[in-house]
Amino acid sequence: MNGLSDRAKQLIPKARIVSFETWNEIPPEIVARFQAADDGKYYLTDADLEKIEAAEIKASPALASVGLSASEVVSTLRDEAAEIVDEARAVVLATFPKILEPGGGLYPAMRAEACWRDFWQFLRCITYGVAGGQHHYTSTAGLKAMEQLYTELQVPLPAMVTGLIGIKRASLKRFPVESYPALAPYFDHLIARLSTFIKPEEEAIKPTAAQAEV
Repeated sequence: MNGLSDRAKQLIPKARIVSFETWNEIPPEIVARFQAADDGKYYLTDADLEKIEAAEIKASPALASVGLSASEVVSTLRDEAAEIVDEARAVVLATFPKILEPGGGLYPAMRAEACWRDFWQFLRCITYGVAGGQHHYTSTAGLKAMEQLYTELQVPLPAMVTGLIGIKRASLKRFPVESYPALAPYFDHLIARLSTFIKPEEEAIKPTAAQAEV
């Protein structure tokens, strides 16, 4: 963390996207698996997904109606995370063509790499929501710290939201169109929360609701 301010260093451990505190209908031993994955910043493993399936967490009727299980969705997103992030990155670069140039929000290269890593983390957290059948999976306190951290680091927030919308589109296209109503809310929840970080002076370049639609 060389080069970071003391404030940024203090905020980093507090900046967390997910909270499992309200997942009361899920067995504690299963919540512990989600918590371990989030603490370790890794996607749920096949062993985790098998245990989650065995716990018979209420499945999405919309997913079941098109022959999909939450585990299938999560494993696909996990296994194709790198490709999904690449597609989201391409959307950001097409939307903000000068963002990697001197003076751009993701210059120098280390800032851009941090942004792409955050995209990977965004998708990871979304898969927890899908696996647990929880549309509202975010931590209010954790996101507040994340907002403060992004402000401290001068992260280009419209680009981050654009990237998250790109993640949604790249993810959903890997599944039948009929599954979109069941899957979109997991992405839309984080898009909405991250959109609140955008300051009034950045509103002119904030992605619109229509852009978030698939």
